Amino acid sequence: MNQSINQKITYGLERIAKAFRVLLWEESKLYKISPIQIQILLFCASHKQENLKVSFLANEFDLTKATISDSVKVLIKKELLSKKINSSDSRSFTVKLTKKGNEIVNKAKGFTSVLNKSIDSLTTIEKENLLANILSIIYQLNQQKIISTQRMCLTCFHYEKKGNTNYCNLLGTALKKEELQIDCPDHKMTA
Repeated sequence: MNQSINQKITYGLERIAKAFRVLLWEESKLYKISPIQIQILLFCASHKQENLKVSFLANEFDLTKATISDSVKVLIKKELLSKKINSSDSRSFTVKLTKKGNEIVNKAKGFTSVLNKSIDSLTTIEKENLLANILSIIYQLNQQKIISTQRMCLTCFHYEKKGNTNYCNLLGTALKKEELQIDCPDHKMTA
């Protein structure tokens, strides 16, 4: 079967995604929670609490608010998340990791280590080029509305391409390829 290089790359990405799903599933079984629930816990550990609302999480994971709400309810019931009610709107709340939730995050955050070891076999230049290509693919998928929120340099108000140089106006500095962000806490969407 003669496949185009695009098909081969797509199949390769699918196999890497499958490996990620398998690792995530195995990790989530250890704690008797679902894969999306462990992803929510990991996300909560690395993002600002004011963003940890059901609507934000639904947008982040490209899932319905109902699906995320159900997962959050389970995590609250299992005392892995706690809920902080918005003082100006009692229907709105943010979530926060509990001590028990943090313990799971600390154990689970290395679930991708086998993938990281595979990436370690690449040279620095290969890693930089792979990251640049992945960012480009994510950007294109985002522009086509296939995936939603992307807090990466390429979609940031502060990002500027100056010739061959990536530049962050917020930091006031040029960014090396390996410094480009896929999930930046200071991301501001372009207009």
